[in-house]
Amino acid sequence: MERHIEVEKMETLINLFGSFDENIRLIEKSFDVAVINRGSDVKIGGEPENVDLAIRVIQNLIGMASAGTTLGEQEVRYVISQIREGNGEELETLGQDCVCITSRGTPIRAKTLGQKKYVETIEKNSIVFGIGPAGTGKTYLAVAMAVKAFKSKEVNKIILTRPAVEAGESLGFLPGDMQDKVDPYLRPLYDALGDMLGGEAFHKNLERGLIEVAPLAYMRGRTLDDAFIILDEAQNTTPEQMKMFLTRMGFSSKIVVTGDVTQIDLPRDKKSGLRDAEIVLKNVEGIEFMYLSELDVVRHPLVQKIVKAYERKNLERERASRNHNKGRKNNEGINQK
Repeated sequence: MERHIEVEKMETLINLFGSFDENIRLIEKSFDVAVINRGSDVKIGGEPENVDLAIRVIQNLIGMASAGTTLGEQEVRYVISQIREGNGEELETLGQDCVCITSRGTPIRAKTLGQKKYVETIEKNSIVFGIGPAGTGKTYLAVAMAVKAFKSKEVNKIILTRPAVEAGESLGFLPGDMQDKVDPYLRPLYDALGDMLGGEAFHKNLERGLIEVAPLAYMRGRTLDDAFIILDEAQNTTPEQMKMFLTRMGFSSKIVVTGDVTQIDLPRDKKSGLRDAEIVLKNVEGIEFMYLSELDVVRHPLVQKIVKAYERKNLERERASRNHNKGRKNNEGINQK
């Protein structure tokens, strides 16, 4: 069976095929089809069912390319996986909405359906928890939404914070004053803001107090009005710290809390404030929990596999722990008899 697609713009065709035709080769390999282009005409040949799937992938990729997305292996693999799962209609809207423009003129867009829902959830709610593995864009997109709100005058201030738990008691041994000591732990937040605002604008707003990047301990005792506040690495807060942070919220403010419950650096005897919040706040109106998965990872394809492998291992450990506890309780019951 053969089918044809007409691609009007040459730049879209070049984007679709990718460097050395690597995007098309990936589609051919995934669906066992042959893809050939003659000018603006793209011909797909193979088994009818496979051709239909390949056509849907290519049509979605053309739509993304037309919206300004640069297509690479990650984008192609993601579209293939979603088409296989029957999510083609939802994919048609992906990449159409721009969150904000970086200082270099690059548009920031949601790259996965999970990211798209995450952005929409932030827009609609006062407090949002973005929970997911590394590489899902949960912090970067939250910062992008903060910059968008700041530029449109929806808020007067951006506050980014994270616990410096990795430093532990070793903070005192690091050189410099307190700001010098905690800056390495806040560097990812500085980088994200600098990327979106540009170095000069970032430092200017930082000096004017309109942007604040500080460790979580600095939030105590404050009320934060007219601000977009992001708590990053929230899995490393304690329940007391989480409560303290969330109750800083003032009028006309928005809070986004991001974290990965599989990367908790707290001592074993301490409970994660993020895990605690999932239980305590799950039914509170105005607070939404958004979960991203390995499907939303937008780094090297190997990162998805690494995340999935660790998730499997964590599930095995939790299952073994439950079985161990269950066995211990049964033994205690027998001994009591």
